[in-house]
Amino acid sequence: MMTSLVFDSGTRTGLPGRAFGGYTEKPLSLAGIRRRSGSRGKHLIEDSVRRVTRPGSPDRQFPVTPPRKPIMSEIIPARPIPLPWVSNVVEDRFGLSVVLRVGNAQQRFRWIAPGHFLMGAPADEAERGCSELPHEVTLSSGYWLADTACTQAFWLAVWPVNPSHFQDHPQNPAENVSWHDAQGFIAELNRRFPGLYARLPSEAEWEYACRAATTTPFSFGNQITVEQVNFHGNYPYIGGDKGLYRQRTVTVASLPANPWGLYEMHGNVWEWCADWYGDHPTEPQVDPQGPQTGDYRVLRAGVISVPFSGMSDSIWIVTRRLRARPSASTFGSTGRVSA
Repeated sequence: MMTSLVFDSGTRTGLPGRAFGGYTEKPLSLAGIRRRSGSRGKHLIEDSVRRVTRPGSPDRQFPVTPPRKPIMSEIIPARPIPLPWVSNVVEDRFGLSVVLRVGNAQQRFRWIAPGHFLMGAPADEAERGCSELPHEVTLSSGYWLADTACTQAFWLAVWPVNPSHFQDHPQNPAENVSWHDAQGFIAELNRRFPGLYARLPSEAEWEYACRAATTTPFSFGNQITVEQVNFHGNYPYIGGDKGLYRQRTVTVASLPANPWGLYEMHGNVWEWCADWYGDHPTEPQVDPQGPQTGDYRVLRAGVISVPFSGMSDSIWIVTRRLRARPSASTFGSTGRVSA
């Protein structure tokens, strides 16, 4: 199982209020942004964004389209950013991103703007699970989400032991990771970067990002191929063609990204979410966090192995859910960091 990292944005405006280091082409210039001394004695950058009316705002009537990408001209001074963590913010065809560096390893994060969407699957969707009840969800705050599952290189830069089965490439996803392992990894990451606020995404945040404004069974449309998703090619989705079965994980970002620049969210490894497992509600939700207690945590995405006993052949649709005890560290489990 794998881990997804998320970082809290610290803003309700719909655009990023905190960013984390790194650089690449098309940097955002920080010239002219006022600096001041912070409570920790470090220089802080004031950075934030003004509110922009967009189709995905919570005050719009449902159904709606998701929020549009922010543009550089909308970024104005306001929120503090720890200067040592960010050299610039990058904009590309997917939107805004930043890079967090730990030693020689790095992880890119994509800005996921707040919005409103229909979580779960309609009753007539093929292979829909009985717990995947459709319901309206509003995410009132944006967040940074890792564009890939945590790599073994990034994992080892933070944590001393690599539990993964496929250790032949540092850019393979870290797997065989329990929910407790993921929490330990994130705690150490936060210890090294005070104020980072890394965490696992909620299940709603995960599905919102995986959907990336789509309403089809996959972010790629009504069907997938093995060129798009790493799954058992002998078990295609209903009506699909059989294809290659790689019998192993692929390196992260080696398959196409979804419309928001996030890789391998339909399959490669299962990804832990923060929530306890439970049936979806049917009433509208705002920033849902799942049940208060439980015995199992939620896993999303999909693993490359043969479908589990009792599950349908298709385990890679957007809404597919799995549950596991937080101490379980079986093949194919990992995470994707959020903040």
